[in-house]
Parts: sequence; C-alpha cells; structure tokens
Amino acid sequence: MLLCTSDASCNKLLKGGRAGTLRPFGLIQPVRPRSVTSHFKHQRNVPAHVLLDRPAVVAPHPNTTTTTSTTTAPVADIPGGQDPWEDSKWQQYKWTVYRGVAYDLTSFMDRHPAGSFLMKLAIGRDCTALFESYHLRPEVAVAHLRRLPVLNDFPVDAVPRAPYPNDSDIYNTIRTRVREEVFKGQEMKGAHRSGSELAAVAVLGYTAAAYSLYTWDANVITGALLGLAGAWIGLTIQHCGNHGAMSTNPLVNKALGQCNDLIGGSSLMWRYHHQVSHHIHCNDDAFDEDVFSAFPILRFDARLPRHWYHQYQHIYMWALFPLLQIAFQVGDIKALVDNRTVGASLYGATDDERNTVVAGKLLHYTLTLAVPWLLHGGAAAVTGGLAYAVIQSIVLASTFAVSHNVPESKALQDGATAESLNTELASRDWGVQQILTSANWGGVIGNFFTGGLNLQIEHHLFPAISFMHYPAIARIVEDECNNRGIQYAHYDTLPQILSRFIRYMREVGAAEQVPVRSAAAAAQLARL
Repeated sequence: MLLCTSDASCNKLLKGGRAGTLRPFGLIQPVRPRSVTSHFKHQRNVPAHVLLDRPAVVAPHPNTTTTTSTTTAPVADIPGGQDPWEDSKWQQYKWTVYRGVAYDLTSFMDRHPAGSFLMKLAIGRDCTALFESYHLRPEVAVAHLRRLPVLNDFPVDAVPRAPYPNDSDIYNTIRTRVREEVFKGQEMKGAHRSGSELAAVAVLGYTAAAYSLYTWDANVITGALLGLAGAWIGLTIQHCGNHGAMSTNPLVNKALGQCNDLIGGSSLMWRYHHQVSHHIHCNDDAFDEDVFSAFPILRFDARLPRHWYHQYQHIYMWALFPLLQIAFQVGDIKALVDNRTVGASLYGATDDERNTVVAGKLLHYTLTLAVPWLLHGGAAAVTGGLAYAVIQSIVLASTFAVSHNVPESKALQDGATAESLNTELASRDWGVQQILTSANWGGVIGNFFTGGLNLQIEHHLFPAISFMHYPAIARIVEDECNNRGIQYAHYDTLPQILSRFIRYMREVGAAEQVPVRSAAAAAQLARL
C-alpha cells in the first residue's frame, strides 16, 4: 500500500482502495457519495495531498515540477467491501493499527497511564509512530498493547501506514542511552515526566502577576506583558502538557494543556495538528502541515511553487507575524467545522472536547476584552487586547519558525536532509529524519524559557519527556550523531539562528522550485 498521510484517514481518500481521479486543482471525484452519518468522520472537501492506494495519476499544478506524474501501488481491496471508517462492523470499535495489526482500544481508553486524551489521537489511524515515539520502554508498552482485543479480518491495507520509529538504529541507540545515562532505570517510576514543576509555578506565577496588572490598568504596556505570559504558556506548559510530559498525573497534563485554550488557541486542534501531522512527518512537504499551511503567503520550502512576491517574504513576514493569533482563531474554527485540521482528522475527538474549542474562545475573550472593558472602557480594552495579541504572536512566530526553517533542516540544496526527505516513507529512517529536519539553539536558559523548544532535535525524538531533561539528552544525541557522521545543527544563540532564518527565507523565496519526488508531494502541490 502506498503511504499517504500522517493520519489514518488520509481522508480515507476513496476508502479502501476505491479508485478516484485527482483533477488539476486537487479535486477528487468519489465513486459513491458519503453517508449522512459520516458528517464528523469526513471533512467536507477532501485535500489532494492524500494518495490512493490503487494506481493513481497525479495531475500537477502548472507551476509544479515533478520527476514523475504517475505512481503505481498495489491494489488493496477491502475484504467484502468493508470500510474501516464507515462500515457498522468497525464503527462500534475504537480501533487503531499498530505494525499491521488492528486493535480495539475501547477497554483501555480509561486505563491508559497517560490519560485518554492522548490515546484518542490513535483512534482511526495507524498509531505506530505515535506509539513508538512516546514510550521509553517500547517492549513494555507493546506487551500491554498485545493484550488488547485483536480485530480479525480488519482491512488493515485500507489504513495508510505510519512510519516505524523503532526500525531506526540511531533512535534505538539514543533511547537506550537516555534510559541508562539520564534516568538510570527510574523512568519506570515516571522520572522522565518529572522535573518541570518549578517551571510550571514560574510560568503560572508570572501570568497571574501580569493579568493582575492588566486588570488594574489595561494599556499597551500591561497588554504586552500579558502577551509575553501568553507566549510563555504557549511555549512551555501547554506544549509539554499536551504531550503528556509535564507530570506523571494525566489530569495535571490535561489541565496544563488546556491553558492553550486560555491564551487563545485550542488544545484539541493543537494535539492533532502538532502531534499527528507535524511531529510524525517533520518537514515532509506532503504530510507536515507546518510546511504548507502558510502558503501561498509565505513559502517555507523550495519544493513549493514560487510566486514573484516570495522574493520579498523575508521583509513582509514581519508584518504577518503579529497576525498569528488571528490565524489561530480562523484555523481552529474551520477545523471544528470540518472536523479536521489541515493535516489530521479528529477521529478520536469527543463532543466534550469539541465543545472546549468554543468554550475556550469565550473564556479567552472574556478575560482579555470583556473584563478590562467593564473595568476601564472599550478603548483601554481594545488597546490592551491588541498589544497582547501582537506581542504573543511575534514571540511565538519567531520562536516556532526558526526550529525547522534553516538550510540544514530543509531540502533547499542537495545533501543529507534532501536525501532523507526524498526517500519514500516506507524506507525512510525516522530517527535520522527528526535529527536532520530540526535545529537547536542556546542551552539551559533557553530551554527554561521555551519549554525545550530551543532543543528541537531532542524534543522531536522524545516529545513525551519533560523538557527539563533535554540538556542532558542533547549531549547523548550530539555524541551519537558525531560518531555516525550525521548532521547535528546547533546555533549558540537565538539571535544567531534568527538571523540565519531570515537569510533562509530570502534564499528560499528567490530559489527555483525543487522537483518533487513523490506522488504525495505532487498531489499536495496540485491542491495548493
């Protein structure tokens, strides 16, 4: 079966191997209409980055350069016409696929040690990459998984295959060394999810102080201070909490993760877009939505089509970064309506979780606009609210952007990163990909203020480990990379990597389009 996307649906494209036609602008013609009951199981407009698991002809966009326009894959007929997403036989299960075997998660949802909010990400898709990148002792986790009911005769071939991290030699070696040298066996007691309690106190304490000043006098300065608090939450406790890495208590992780809703985002949408799409397929031009979600306004990758104005993007992007908060709002509401972020369908999401999207927006705007409006009037509330949104957006955009958008982490030029990203997913070394497509900066201080996002390589290898352990892990990762001759990108300071990011945006904005090497990428470009 052809690999197609980070989520198991691949929008099911035309479910289970039914043939379809990809039109020049990414429209797919299904063989039969979807059922009414599938409203929340399908997005309304199927994106074209999804590949059929039958032979398919990809019609590229006129500006798209491809090395091939036809990809042939084995036919994967669903036994008896069964459809794992719509057929009643399978709808009764909370199913997932791990290394080619389908399991029913229903009985384990409420017993999962890290909480059901993370388990829900596995429902309706191949969970192999999520599963293997989240467990420091995979043999223990697999033993528990294999006690779950196996769904015999399940049409596994209809479900797009995820990467297999445990097949990566460097990843296995690093993980073993981390267990032995950093945690010394104490990960069995949750040591890897501990250590960030004081950081959480510091972040929440500063936020409480900033909000007190904001309600005392809403203005540009207090709004900016609150914006810094919102950015600090976004970088640290919500991020780590939604990865299940702030505490050994899943309720604490979930509560801290929901701080994303408090600052104007959505914890639900973040988990699907960030963990299912971005983390699993870092910098893949077909499957990582962070690569193409800003296109055509910004061109983060040379494999995307180039427009004349992209040559100036390193200049005008600074006028766009303050609008990130608005982009979050639009994206979250659209995803709620479509039941899908750009890169992942919300198969496991419950109605209660969907309700948090709306409730979170109401709470956020009550705190940032309604309360100061009542206390100080409309002008003060709007001024303070705008300052909050602008400062938060600039800090988040600048910090997020540098992590994966420097020459070392992209396929702008021939080299190890381009070679990795141009390898078909089934043959790609997942651990090597995560290392090559990420870049670090700074050290312990940056780690504290960014929740470990300055040590992006270690975060991508171990998203379920508390960020306070990343500096120790970084020494192991760098050592293994040096021993194996694998690139390990590290900049000394944030200004240094930010400067290189700006130059990269100028370079990629002017660069000719790099030919894509897969039908998945060609299909994505056709949609764009």
